[in-house]
Amino acid sequence: MIEIKNVSKTYPNGTKGLKNIDLTIERGEFVVVVGLSGAGKSTLLRSINRLNEITDGEILIDGLSITKAKGKELRQIRQRTAMIFQSFNLVKRSSVLRNVLSGRVGYHGTLRTVLNLFPKQDVELALQALNRVNILEKAYSRASDLSGGQQQRVAIARALAQEPSVILADEPTASLDPLTTKQVMDDLKRINKEDKITTIVNLHFIDLAREYATRIIGLRAGEIVFDGPVSEATDEKFAEIYGRPIQEDELLGEELHEPASEPASQ
Repeated sequence: MIEIKNVSKTYPNGTKGLKNIDLTIERGEFVVVVGLSGAGKSTLLRSINRLNEITDGEILIDGLSITKAKGKELRQIRQRTAMIFQSFNLVKRSSVLRNVLSGRVGYHGTLRTVLNLFPKQDVELALQALNRVNILEKAYSRASDLSGGQQQRVAIARALAQEPSVILADEPTASLDPLTTKQVMDDLKRINKEDKITTIVNLHFIDLAREYATRIIGLRAGEIVFDGPVSEATDEKFAEIYGRPIQEDELLGEELHEPASEPASQ
């Protein structure tokens, strides 16, 4: 489904974001990428849909090179690769429904989307997506009136409206409370199972990684230091990923911190 071939990323200031990453991710996997801040998690995720340009290597999605794609081909690959951000990236003054419909923008011309002239089937698709994340009743509310957890579920619905084959989620629960975190992760896992959408999620939290992932990838200083099933992700392995012993409160969901080595623009 996704092939990452010898991928490296070096920033203009010389920082190595990724170092010779080789990965194959199968269709329908629920992969969680873990590591401290600055380990390269966001760089990796944003490279998959080419929000970041890599320095070396190649990334293929469904056999198509997003690294080499241009114009229409690049847009088509991105249409099938939905992104969910930590900060939600919603237009706060617009309605929830309008935000979800923005997931259909890649399928229509500029004039139609600017004038909000989406076909009836797109509106129905957007409403179905909202229903799947249990927030249909907020369809005509302003996004700014929603809680953080509700806004993130709108972002998931927007991703669903793209009809993607891949969902990339970059720290989707970092700003949420524990209960809302569970709701968001439950939504992502259920969609992964029901639709067989390949899902890659960046997380800091060890307990969430173990609960939801089918496979865990550990990054440290831009390199893969662990790649295996949840059953092999022992405390000792996490200690290797984070470079120090794991504390009890960290296992219970306390975020791990380390001075960031990646540029803030990530």
